[in-house]
Amino acid sequence: MTETLLSASGGIEAAVQRTVQFFERLQPADLGQLGQHYGADAVFKDPFNEVQGLPAIEGIFQHMFDSLHEPHFIVTQRVVQGAQCFLTWDFVFRFQRFSPDQWQTVRGASHLVYDGQGLITLHRDYWDAAEELYEKLPVVGRLMRWLKQRARE
Repeated sequence: MTETLLSASGGIEAAVQRTVQFFERLQPADLGQLGQHYGADAVFKDPFNEVQGLPAIEGIFQHMFDSLHEPHFIVTQRVVQGAQCFLTWDFVFRFQRFSPDQWQTVRGASHLVYDGQGLITLHRDYWDAAEELYEKLPVVGRLMRWLKQRARE
């Protein structure tokens, strides 16, 4: 059933392409369009959050825009199999409070599962918060780098 509905709408590849285009162009005004990409009861999980439902997922992305300057995603690779895909990406942003002139990059990956209508039902992000985020903060970063150095000795 899932494959039939997906093939009628252009297939999983088309759904993934729509998802990639949406996230690479995502702006605060686009958050109202999340329902065109996520199922109503979709689950989103990353190192800091685990939520279910469109309003909660929208809240995660709204917080991203409220907390960071010019955040955006660059999808670097994709693997599609059945009704799911795995995307690797660079998340590029500037901190509002710490080094607002310096661009930061977090590298990560997303596992997405689609339903028969081509909507995301599961979005799980994988990235190393210690290496990719904490080390970039002024005070915490020094401590994290020191701990990393000690662990290697």
